[in-house]
Amino acid sequence: MGKRKDGAWGAFSGSGKLEKGSLSEEIQKLLNEKGVAVIPLPAKDVSKEKLNLKVCQQYALDEYAENIVLLDTGYAKIMTPFFPLEKLREVPGLENARYADPYAGGKGNSIRYLSVAERDDYMKVSGIENLLCGGEKSGLFVGHTEAITTGSLAGYNGARYLKGLKPMELPRQLATGDLISYANERLKTQEGLMTRYTFAGAEYFERMKERNLYSTDADEITGRVERVGLTGIYNEKII
Repeated sequence: MGKRKDGAWGAFSGSGKLEKGSLSEEIQKLLNEKGVAVIPLPAKDVSKEKLNLKVCQQYALDEYAENIVLLDTGYAKIMTPFFPLEKLREVPGLENARYADPYAGGKGNSIRYLSVAERDDYMKVSGIENLLCGGEKSGLFVGHTEAITTGSLAGYNGARYLKGLKPMELPRQLATGDLISYANERLKTQEGLMTRYTFAGAEYFERMKERNLYSTDADEITGRVERVGLTGIYNEKII
């Protein structure tokens, strides 16, 4: 199970959804035009302790405690695990705010990382021959990209298993392979249990840069995949 720095198990989901139509016209306009609204909080309502509760450590910055940060996702995504509704409605522009998800967003949120499977770098669950896993079940991962990365490999190797073929392991020359292997290694340490792994920031993003795995150049990334012989691997029919 994942741990927090305060010794507790698991972590709160780091955001909720407000009905955009329940916000002031000014805030709605800001979200529609810029995609983000940052509303300063009075000092009495700042709670930096909540930063340690969040899954997404890349957002555990003082700015997320000192302000209401809203993102336009169709809803108004509020970047905090929870915020008391009566306090939220004291903020200018949020007098009529309503939570869409979770409905208990004024008090709490979902708890994650309470049941992570032990697995190898093929995404096979240890001790069970025909069970594979991905996403948060396969490690202390955060994010859709990480779920796609691990889930794609798990599905691919599930198909290979059914065909009696050796499973594939993604090499560490690729960010995807390095993330899967590194996160697995770190699960064996106490410090690693208190860390979350994502391409989007925090510890693993720094590791990507140190190992020259971070790039926004599509041609460079394509060349990297070609060099390890995995171009189009998931498109190939498993015979």
